[in-house]
Amino acid sequence: MTSPATGSTSAPATASAALVATLTADPVIAVVRAPRIPDAAALCEALAAGGIRTVELTFTTPGVAAHIARAVAAGHRVGVGTVLTEDQAREAVAAGASFLVTPGLRPLVAAVAAEAGVPVVMGALTPSEVADALDMGAAAVKIFPAKAFGPGYFKDLHGPYPGVPLVASGGVNATNAGAFLANGALGVCAGTDVVPPAAVEAGDWADIAARAAAFTGALAGAGVRA
Repeated sequence: MTSPATGSTSAPATASAALVATLTADPVIAVVRAPRIPDAAALCEALAAGGIRTVELTFTTPGVAAHIARAVAAGHRVGVGTVLTEDQAREAVAAGASFLVTPGLRPLVAAVAAEAGVPVVMGALTPSEVADALDMGAAAVKIFPAKAFGPGYFKDLHGPYPGVPLVASGGVNATNAGAFLANGALGVCAGTDVVPPAAVEAGDWADIAARAAAFTGALAGAGVRA
């Protein structure tokens, strides 16, 4: 295996394939940005009750590593986002994160992911950035902000990049998520519509479970994967 800098696969194929298979079956990732999480395991349980079984905590939450470890210990599938540095990537891996997510191209994060055997979802927007993310060994490419070009952009990207796993992030909600999937997104990120920071901070798990159910229900009603 070569390093990400030389343009080969960074995460082992099995780990990358497992993440793609997960998103094929369950295309929604709940992205949690909250100043405080009182119980990460209970948060994941609430989301799972609403049909969202993949959760991305982020480094915008203080002490996120402890939250990852608690949720993972409870048996939940948890990744970590807004990974900007090599140190953050190592911290997330040590806490048990199933995958890493970056907002943009981060070659040092990709290197840590390769070393640890953890898949990385690399942030990109332009066709050139998609190519760079693939060269760094990204298991999937997160198109952010997806709302900037809309669902049709995913169909356009699949012209030069057929079969590349793309994830829609930024401005995705229950109303438009189905359109992103229908136009070729492998997965979509559900943000504050499902996990409002105030509800997370208050531990209002019933509200979050209901929001998750509404999001996945809208996808099912639109006849796309949910």
